[in-house]
Amino acid sequence: MHEDKLIGLMRDQGINLAVSLPCDKAKELFSLLPESFETVELLREEDGVGVCAGAYLAGRKPAMVIQSSGLGNMLNALLSLSRTYELPLPVIASWRGVYKETIPAQVPFNAALPGILKAADIPFVIVDQHHEFDRVSEMINTAFRCHTPAVALISPHCWEGNLSCEREEEIADRSQQIDLAHERTVPSPTMTRLDAIRAIVPHLKDAAVVSNIGVPSKELYWTEDRKENFYMLGSYTQASPVGFGIALSTRRRTIVIDGDGSLLGTAILPVIAAKKPRNLTIICLDNGVFGSTGNQMTPSYRQVDLELYARACGFEQTEKVTSAEEIGRAIASHEQGPSFIHVVIRPGNSEVPNIPLTPLEIRDRFMNTIRNDAIQG
Repeated sequence: MHEDKLIGLMRDQGINLAVSLPCDKAKELFSLLPESFETVELLREEDGVGVCAGAYLAGRKPAMVIQSSGLGNMLNALLSLSRTYELPLPVIASWRGVYKETIPAQVPFNAALPGILKAADIPFVIVDQHHEFDRVSEMINTAFRCHTPAVALISPHCWEGNLSCEREEEIADRSQQIDLAHERTVPSPTMTRLDAIRAIVPHLKDAAVVSNIGVPSKELYWTEDRKENFYMLGSYTQASPVGFGIALSTRRRTIVIDGDGSLLGTAILPVIAAKKPRNLTIICLDNGVFGSTGNQMTPSYRQVDLELYARACGFEQTEKVTSAEEIGRAIASHEQGPSFIHVVIRPGNSEVPNIPLTPLEIRDRFMNTIRNDAIQG
């Protein structure tokens, strides 16, 4: 089978985590991934950039396997996260919109994709036939050797003449009993985000920590800088995906300090709940606004209960807190995850300077600290 050859090439290059969102033109390939690698099945491709970043930081060799349209969703994260921190990310993409395409909506973006990748200075190869699969190995090698995103665009032509049979997914009985009581009284918050961060820091111990972009990372740095802190400098919505990738790849406890706007903009919470990483805690600092961009309100200010949202996504361990004492108790009582701690705070930014570390300094000291606890394979 042509798909087996591609899987074998990925293994030969040391890939040990596949992050995927399927394509109709390569169904057999996607069905083989969970049999061959630990696999994270996404709801949105952009989240995979963060998952792969975290996995690499913690010692894994990840690859994404997607439909090429997903590269449009990923482009900012590829440049602001993978490129900024010089993190390798091989992307194997089923190339739509060019060869015998029957869906008009696939054509405009995908036909222009080689030019888009060139403009973004992202290395890529085009694989038109299955006997050219060695070019995928070259692309994976380029990604890790040059610490860059790199893309293999694989034409549907590669699967023509394949004698393999499509597999039918086994669909389990979907009946279920839902029993949820959710009653909370939330007082008007008094803590700011900085107050909450100061309450969190004494309980971090040796945890790997990922902090959200903008002011939250700066406030964490100036409260207590640690080698175990990975400061997000860009890449909106990617803090929890990065933390998830780390948690899947290390035995060390992993804590994400995220925000309401960021978590409402990602589709990663159901994916985390499905994989159940026991060492992951997400702390949502919910001030109801986009704090780093001028305090514009988010839907969580009065409409969305993010603790209930996390429970709806499948988190079984959740807690809502509003004081420093409650924060400490929640962190201590949720050492086995995945857990979600919803911290309700009021808007307000402190006057903190920028973090005086380069992206590569943040990357290197974090990797050197946590890779001793890496999960191999």
